[in-house]
Amino acid sequence: MTSKQRTRLTLALTTVGALSLALLSPAVQAGADGVRPECPRGLDCDWVPAAYQQTGDPADKETYGNYDTADRPHSNKIKFIVLHDTEEDFDTTLKIFQNPLNQTSAHYVVRSGDGHVTQMVKDKDVAWQAGNWYVNTHSIGIEQEGVAVEGAKWYTPELYNSTAKLVRYLAAKYDIPLDRQHIIGHDGVPPTSTAGTKNMHWDPGTYWDWNRFMALLGKPTTVPSAPKSSPLVTVSPRFKDNKQAFRDCEKNVDLPVQGSSAVALHTEPSADAPLFSDPGLHTDGSPGTNCAADWGSKISATQQAVVADHAPGWTAIWWYGQKAWFETPAKARTTVPTAGYVVRPKAGRTDVPVYGVAYPEKSEYPADFADQRVGTPLPYTIKAGQSYPGGGEAPTGFFYAPTIDASYPLDHAYFKGQEKYMTVQIGHRIAFVKASDVDVVRVR
Repeated sequence: MTSKQRTRLTLALTTVGALSLALLSPAVQAGADGVRPECPRGLDCDWVPAAYQQTGDPADKETYGNYDTADRPHSNKIKFIVLHDTEEDFDTTLKIFQNPLNQTSAHYVVRSGDGHVTQMVKDKDVAWQAGNWYVNTHSIGIEQEGVAVEGAKWYTPELYNSTAKLVRYLAAKYDIPLDRQHIIGHDGVPPTSTAGTKNMHWDPGTYWDWNRFMALLGKPTTVPSAPKSSPLVTVSPRFKDNKQAFRDCEKNVDLPVQGSSAVALHTEPSADAPLFSDPGLHTDGSPGTNCAADWGSKISATQQAVVADHAPGWTAIWWYGQKAWFETPAKARTTVPTAGYVVRPKAGRTDVPVYGVAYPEKSEYPADFADQRVGTPLPYTIKAGQSYPGGGEAPTGFFYAPTIDASYPLDHAYFKGQEKYMTVQIGHRIAFVKASDVDVVRVR
């Protein structure tokens, strides 16, 4: 082979290599451990693993961080995607997830400035992200760089676009419906118990543009899909025109009036009426507030609800077992009539309990299994005459993972139950009801 031939071959191989890298980049930037991120082609994405380490006595297998290994979706189905905001900058968030003492993680983190995505937990594994173990074991968590009360400063077009590409890819891969009972914010995750309600997070918050995001998913919610008479509506105000005044009650400061996805809910059809109070959040019966963190006093764009009543310029919906009112001026687009499914109590039932988990019944566990996790009713019920959006079946099961190395009997086993549960939009957060308690009805 001549010198010129060797030069041509080297150039050819270099070109092929460059083309190969171009085809693989930016979606497959493997980490130092050789793991490639699970991202769609064309998305700028890399792999930086979260910590999976013990944090104390080596003999104590129960003290570790920051996630659990699993074999999803073979062991347990992935049916939800949870969107968060980081409340920290991107680099700090990665460091937090790399420290096992923090005992927190998410599957993906999206950077605000350019939409870059870093995967930190494999899809098959369970990230510690939602504050609800049942939801953790059946969901993928995506953290987005941002601070909820600062809104548009962080939620950039690049961030919206990257998150939407990632969600579309994951939803197609795991057969997750692109609706708001399955694509939820952290503010849509239910508590596992009444006592835990106050500890639930409320990100990505009132300044996340849900209309824009659902449109990017190819599921716009601003177009009616049913006649005006439909009892089911989708809340859909124009983000930039929906100027709202909220407070950062943790810092005791008023936030700038700005575009929002949130619509205030009142107890009566009057702007002077008290704001709606989530009974799980305001256990003393006090009124709701305009705190950005007070999720019960507001409904978000793209969330659905069933109309309960009308008054001039106002609409009432069923919300946490009661009527909640919001303004619907004649010349403003606040809701659109929607076709879909609702759940209501079976005939003869005065009320139906609502749960934050869809665990098996106690009788469905092995008799000698100590951790027979079951659900307890939340402080909400669906009463006779009420209906709520939903109807999709939720997987029934409990994933038992108490140690880092599966060293206990039945450790890392998934206990699948036979009791059937349905997902319901009971208020700002989703919840679950037993199928045997309700009828699922198609409305249009």
